[in-house]
Amino acid sequence: MKNAIIVGATSGIGLEVARIMRSEGVNIGVAGRREDRLHKFAEEGGNVVWQRIDVTDENAGGLLVDLAERMGGVDTILLVSGIGSQNRDLDPGIEIATAETNVVGFTRMIDAAFNYLKSHGGGHIGAVSSIAGTKGLGIAPAYSATKRFQNTYIQCLAQLSAMTRANITFTDIRPGFVDTDLLRSGNYPMLIRTDDCRRLAPQKTRGDNRLALPFACGGMENDSQLHLGKSEYSNKTIK
Repeated sequence: MKNAIIVGATSGIGLEVARIMRSEGVNIGVAGRREDRLHKFAEEGGNVVWQRIDVTDENAGGLLVDLAERMGGVDTILLVSGIGSQNRDLDPGIEIATAETNVVGFTRMIDAAFNYLKSHGGGHIGAVSSIAGTKGLGIAPAYSATKRFQNTYIQCLAQLSAMTRANITFTDIRPGFVDTDLLRSGNYPMLIRTDDCRRLAPQKTRGDNRLALPFACGGMENDSQLHLGKSEYSNKTIK
């Protein structure tokens, strides 16, 4: 049985992926800032362990490791937490808060995930960044720049894993506009519903017992770049 943790599982893509994994019998740990939503999700059944984690807290990485240990170990960690806003007036408070979550918080969590998996024989790390990291959005400078940071950081950790033989693989998921709480503040073209993850999800396992990413979105695994809506990449797997 596969064990997976989803950080940022209280809404949007993270919540939908948690629902898919639960329906497929995966043992899942869910984490996020909204404790009431985590508790509600766990009460709905399945093999679920939850932990409140705010990625901007200094102890967030330690809480991630604690959650993994409570589950008896994990081999897959998916990082979805992030914030973003339109900021045409360049309000510095918005820009700095975005960087604190999407850069500092992201770095804190992915480093904790990397070190945990490295010390336990390897595994797979997935992270939801954005197509905005590939082509920035003028109305959201900090959001776009922080997503580019995430893209590059994931590439570097993939290289570090290979250099140190840590046996950790990576998937950088770069969706376009997805109909989540993050985009409630404006009008966006070609919004993708989160339930499309379920409609287009591949099967959970293959013959070699690998867990499949329940996404129609693209990403990258190590040096292979993937983007939203390319069906040839929609069956990337979590090893």
